[in-house]
Amino acid sequence: MKWKRTLALVLVFSLAGSGSMLFADSITEKIRVVVNGNDVSGGGYYINGTTYAPVRELSGLASWDATSKKVTVTKPNVHITLFKGDTVFGNVNVGKLKFHVLSQVDSLDGDILEVKVAITDPSGNTKNIQTEKMGSGSNDNFWFKTNDFTYDFKKKGKYKVGFYMKPTGGNSFFLVSEKVITALDS
Repeated sequence: MKWKRTLALVLVFSLAGSGSMLFADSITEKIRVVVNGNDVSGGGYYINGTTYAPVRELSGLASWDATSKKVTVTKPNVHITLFKGDTVFGNVNVGKLKFHVLSQVDSLDGDILEVKVAITDPSGNTKNIQTEKMGSGSNDNFWFKTNDFTYDFKKKGKYKVGFYMKPTGGNSFFLVSEKVITALDS
């Protein structure tokens, strides 16, 4: 008697699972994902009016073209250097530190409305260091230096300084580069 009940449950769950798969396939459309002119292996998906692509992993500027059903990600070269006064640093002791960030950008394809530099602590809390609007007709290469900024490295761990860009016509910042600062016990 138990085997009949088990068989019936297996059959019901099998049918329910396959029905869900058929439904999911009917609302999913495969799309191309292009990064710096190259198609990303595996691409992405268009599901119920929403585009899904591995953009977060790419650290670049993303745009969606509904006509061609294509996501384009542009990743400019961004080099971040951290300065305490005139001295370059990467590791710090736990406690407050006054520093500035120098970012060098090249191979930028497209106009940028704003740039932002922010720091994220080991717990995931982000604090803005500086945001600045860019002039019209952004260059394909430029330097961006923040003002001096005092930050409290409250605990040991890895802090991430991120460089973000907001494309002209966009309403979101995209992370395009990160530099890690390791805070050590003093």
